[in-house]
Amino acid sequence: MTEVVVVTDYDVLAEVYEWLISDAKLPPAEFAASFDDVLSLLPADARVLDCSCGTGQLAVGLAGRGIQVVATDASEAMVRRTAGLAEEFGASVRAIRASWEELPDHFEDGTFDMVFCVGNSLHHAAGATGRGAALESMSRLLRPGGRLVLTSRTWERVRARGSRLDIGDRLVRRNGRDAVVVYRWEIAPNWEEEHHIEIAIAQIDATGLVLVRSELLSCWPYQYEELQAELHQVGLRTEVSTFDLEAENYTVVGRKV
Repeated sequence: MTEVVVVTDYDVLAEVYEWLISDAKLPPAEFAASFDDVLSLLPADARVLDCSCGTGQLAVGLAGRGIQVVATDASEAMVRRTAGLAEEFGASVRAIRASWEELPDHFEDGTFDMVFCVGNSLHHAAGATGRGAALESMSRLLRPGGRLVLTSRTWERVRARGSRLDIGDRLVRRNGRDAVVVYRWEIAPNWEEEHHIEIAIAQIDATGLVLVRSELLSCWPYQYEELQAELHQVGLRTEVSTFDLEAENYTVVGRKV
């Protein structure tokens, strides 16, 4: 028997989001440790924003180091999960529901020493206009000399593969349950068009029952050169880049001038 639940935002998928997080990034301390190089640049008593915080692994890991952390996400369910994880670890994290565009409504300009936007989230901003607005909001919240830490899919590589179905080649175990993760990619003909990713998590319980939670997400891909230009336009200068056309993902650190 298969039950299918199709949702239009992260408020349902958030409940099973841990199946989408790699083993290495699931423990908060280990996720934070993956950014040791940039975290070493923070001043004492630094304030950090983790926007698009997801289920809170990074925010909680940062707070565990004694950093003042605020976590935001457009999904109320993600914010609840972040708050729950912080409580579980005894970490001090202020969790707020806010989209990128709403960030300036919650914080004054120059509030943070570092802003994280990780987990391949920026492609959900609606096209060049939405992406520029998101980057502008994040840049505004940085003090002069502060840094935006961004991770992204290598969209040049994703588009080259075309529309396809990617089925996980092994079961992923979380909370004593196994699941198969499936990605269905709808690649539009042109870069600037809306693309879609359908993510399905098929959980299998001890009786053989399969529960599938599926979400169709809109995304607007961008080329690396385009992202570089957009960062420059909002007053950020690339300080670190791991971009490689042969890699699945990359990290960019932009410093506010």
